Amino acid sequence: HVQLVLSGGGLVQPVGSLRLSCAASGSIGSINTMGWYRLRPGQQRELVAVITIDGTTNYADSVKGRFTISDDNAGRTVSMQMNALRPEDTAVYYCNSNLRRSDRWSFNTYWGKGPLVTVSS
Repeated sequence: HVQLVLSGGGLVQPVGSLRLSCAASGSIGSINTMGWYRLRPGQQRELVAVITIDGTTNYADSVKGRFTISDDNAGRTVSMQMNALRPEDTAVYYCNSNLRRSDRWSFNTYWGKGPLVTVSS
């Protein structure tokens, strides 16, 4: 049993900040990647940021320089600090992880859906 539980989000004004967190729980053997995706109104789900087991990070161009992804708890918790938020950042944010369950030999991908982040005056 593996779950990704998200916290954070809400309503903020433009140029404001939010911090999202995602915690992986259950029988986890090892984690390859932890990342964030989002679904903006009228668009398809897109990658926002991802961090790999070795600490390598990758960001969407639209959030580069504004968002920062980090991990903790041996990679089982991932956070994303979102600064200088814009109305176009409004979206439902998802947590994603490629990990291996302790009772399996292969890696698989898991998703956690978080609350809506709304950026509006």
